[in-house]
Amino acid sequence: MAIAVVALIAVGFVREMPFSDLVLMAIGLAVAAIPEGLPVAISVALAIGMRRMAAVHVIVRKMPAIESLGSCTLIATDKTGTLTLNQLTVTDICLPDGTSLSCVATEDKREGTESLHAFSPAGRRQIARLMRAAALPNEARLVHDGDQWKGHGDTVDVALLAAARQAGIAPDQILQAYPPRSRIPYEPDLKFAASFHAAEGCVRVFVKGAPETLIDMCEAMAADERTIAIDRRHLLRQKTRMAERGLRVLAFAEGEIAPEPDGRYGPHHLVNLVFLGLAGMQDPVRPEVPSAIRACYGAGIEVVMVTGDDPGTAGAIARDAGLRFKAHQVATGDTVRDAEKEGEDALDRLTRNTRIYARVSPSQKLAIVLSLARNGHFVAVTGDGVNDAPALKHAHVGVAMGHKGTDVAKESADIILTDDNFASIVAGVREGRVSYANIRKVVFMLVSTGAAEVVLFLLALPLGLPMPLLPVQLLWLNLVTNGIQDVALAAERAEGDELSYRPRDPREPIFDRLMIRRIWHSTLVMGCGGFAIFWWLLAQGYEETQARNLLLLLFVLFENFQTFNSRSEHHSVFRQPFFSNPLLLIGVLAAQGLHIAAMYVPGLRDVLQVSPVSFAEWGILLLVASSVLVVMEMEKRWDGRHLTRRSARSDT
Repeated sequence: MAIAVVALIAVGFVREMPFSDLVLMAIGLAVAAIPEGLPVAISVALAIGMRRMAAVHVIVRKMPAIESLGSCTLIATDKTGTLTLNQLTVTDICLPDGTSLSCVATEDKREGTESLHAFSPAGRRQIARLMRAAALPNEARLVHDGDQWKGHGDTVDVALLAAARQAGIAPDQILQAYPPRSRIPYEPDLKFAASFHAAEGCVRVFVKGAPETLIDMCEAMAADERTIAIDRRHLLRQKTRMAERGLRVLAFAEGEIAPEPDGRYGPHHLVNLVFLGLAGMQDPVRPEVPSAIRACYGAGIEVVMVTGDDPGTAGAIARDAGLRFKAHQVATGDTVRDAEKEGEDALDRLTRNTRIYARVSPSQKLAIVLSLARNGHFVAVTGDGVNDAPALKHAHVGVAMGHKGTDVAKESADIILTDDNFASIVAGVREGRVSYANIRKVVFMLVSTGAAEVVLFLLALPLGLPMPLLPVQLLWLNLVTNGIQDVALAAERAEGDELSYRPRDPREPIFDRLMIRRIWHSTLVMGCGGFAIFWWLLAQGYEETQARNLLLLLFVLFENFQTFNSRSEHHSVFRQPFFSNPLLLIGVLAAQGLHIAAMYVPGLRDVLQVSPVSFAEWGILLLVASSVLVVMEMEKRWDGRHLTRRSARSDT
């Protein structure tokens, strides 16, 4: 554009045009060539995108994340609360001897109705013993609210307290029998929680946690009212059967240790424990998740699960949620750790094909995210804990949970989900693509109309015609009539197929091959069309002022038609719902109305050197201006057929 302006100034000097006219022309063309309304329009598009995302439970903390979310090629999601409802209920209890209890909960999932009368007194005591180990190393609480019990705290702990109450275990009563002395809170890296309680002549230890972890801590297991040597393979088979049903499985153990004089107890005391049994908790998949995951695959977005749960549980939930994976595409935290020891190449090979990461620690989550990025993915990752903050911060898009997320996780994330729902991420991806598409629409409209004015001058001045538009008329076109319509384009709604095509390459420039070709073609139509009309008017005996008056109106009409052309990059303007963007219609009418008013308002008409035109002239200019609509429609139709043929060849 700068070269064109310099060339026009050189032509002006050769033609001995007044220096003042050349300066004003250069300023006017600079305004035409530089889309000064673009920053405002982009800000409006992103602001509208933020508002629309908020309506689908996605709060954007950093504005660039709107477009980034629309570009993601892979979503690394956790399981509990994101893919599932996070409404855990203890549904199964399995004792070491193989005895099972199916628990049935009431609607509020806080008070059970299943009795234990079918078990022998010894069996009931063994179940009560297990439930006691579930209730003591527990940081939740149940509060009686009217005729219901309400849980406060971690959902796992709440579910265990509810099951303990169902078995007749009241936490307040057992705390009186076993006064607390120390506690080891649950940590993902530890995979267990423990509490130490004073007992007669000793300290009682109660532990809950991952079955594999607790089985290694135990040397015996409970059988009726006695203990026998532990059968680790048998217990692991029990756990596997429960996990394959999609249950989240926890194990429980207890033991006795000698009191410590200083009252300090730690993990090193958790040895020679007695294994008490397993509890399986059900957390149903959110009803909307399977369709959301199908939408991801349709949009070319891969989905992987990163969870601390057992591989069997993770796989069962993944199947219910609709994730596509095979048995060899499930990796555990131990596998990730081994790959990390071998180096980045080994980890990258692992993450290239893995779709489920189970028993993963938060520290490994960051390594997985960085590896996925090295493999060429644009990664959106979910998290809620303090330890998730590094992964959220280093992902291309960090997505924190609004309900269960910690403040540290939220501060590290770009986006917050107010409902902790995976489907909301997909809705956010859709709105992110809409926002980016709207930015492209604004760029196309502004650059093409501005370039057309430069082409008009490049044709007119070297061929000996007078200046086709005055500098003030150029400013009027670009700052007034065009400035109204580009902001309206930023408010375009979704076209409906945003999730039907693959994500764009984040490295792809906004001026890609399609954009350049469309700008070039529409610029030639408008620039050459304007030149032809200006030349014809002068040839018909019109004065320069009258010819400029009609040419200015023609370019306003060109802008109106180009605004409608810009509503969709791929679809016909006649396919777009006419009233889906009222702001656009108002903008086009306002631009045309302002120009018509300028023809009649004293003072303004003198400044712009415009005057009313006849209906016949209106008709001719409208017909010429519609040519840009016809050309763009033909090009979209050709592009559509070309893409259809290419898709058919790729399918075969």
